[in-house]
Amino acid sequence: QVQVVESGGGLVQAGGSLRLSCAASGSIFSIGAMRWYRQAPGKQRELVADITSGASTNYLDSVKGRFTISRDNAKKTVYLQMNSLRPEDTAIYYCNAEVSSIRLKWTMRDYWGQGTQVTVSS
Repeated sequence: QVQVVESGGGLVQAGGSLRLSCAASGSIFSIGAMRWYRQAPGKQRELVADITSGASTNYLDSVKGRFTISRDNAKKTVYLQMNSLRPEDTAIYYCNAEVSSIRLKWTMRDYWGQGTQVTVSS
């Protein structure tokens, strides 16, 4: 059994910062790419940032220069540091991880967290 759990959301004023964390746990053999998505009310879920197992990163254009994704492989955790937050960053943020379990070592599966609310007030 593999679980992915986010934390760190909350309410912040425009221009402020938040740091999201996402920890994977359970019978894990390996973790590949880890990603942060977000979904605002009435909008489709969009990919905010991702980081490969080799630490290569990609960002949504609107967050470049403001958000930083990083990972701690020993802790099986991915982070999203969000600075200079804007009201349009308000959304539920979801973590996604590519994980292979001990039982199926060579099969990667996507696991999703339950989401954490980020609200930026103007």
